[in-house]
Amino acid sequence: MVFDNFQLDVRKCPECRQPLPESYAPPADEPWMTGIFGCAEDRESCLTGLFCPCVLFGRNVERLKEDTPWTGPCICHAICIEGGISLAIATAAATSIFPAINLGTVCLIVEGLLFTWWMCGIHTGQVRQSLQKKYHLKNSPCNACCVHCCFHWCALCQEHREMNGRLSDNIFSEMTVVNPPPVQEMKTTDDKETPETSSPNNGEHTDLEIQAV
Repeated sequence: MVFDNFQLDVRKCPECRQPLPESYAPPADEPWMTGIFGCAEDRESCLTGLFCPCVLFGRNVERLKEDTPWTGPCICHAICIEGGISLAIATAAATSIFPAINLGTVCLIVEGLLFTWWMCGIHTGQVRQSLQKKYHLKNSPCNACCVHCCFHWCALCQEHREMNGRLSDNIFSEMTVVNPPPVQEMKTTDDKETPETSSPNNGEHTDLEIQAV
């Protein structure tokens, strides 16, 4: 009997879409290895994230997605975020130097910058979500997009430290000590025949002289 509209409710893996056994339980989310404000724990990533956040973002994306070179995300970050910050500074400077600038124009520029920052927070937050999904990490201290909107530079450094820590843990876990098997001596046919050939020589020392009575 065939049921055309019957479909089993089988759980599938979200990555490979393969069916999962009924006893399967997804791993629980783990806390981050370092806090969001632990930038000083890694001096190199802290300085890179402070002065060249676009480079740090590109490196994070490249390590998370091996088929993506770091230059593309780096340029995109530099244009959208660093460029937006530069435009905001220029707008504030122009307003103070030239008070005659229309206030409505300034408000439009500020609204555009805020909208761009929000969109960049969503994009960089998606990268953070991919990292959390890969290593089963909790939302800390809040949603990934909100973290990047509020603590963008700190989030970049935290993600870099997390990937460094996970990578070092994987290297140490894969290093296993393999002991070689014990050496086994194999006897050849010549070695087996040695006792037989040596038996006549041993008999020379045990010969008895028999005399007639």
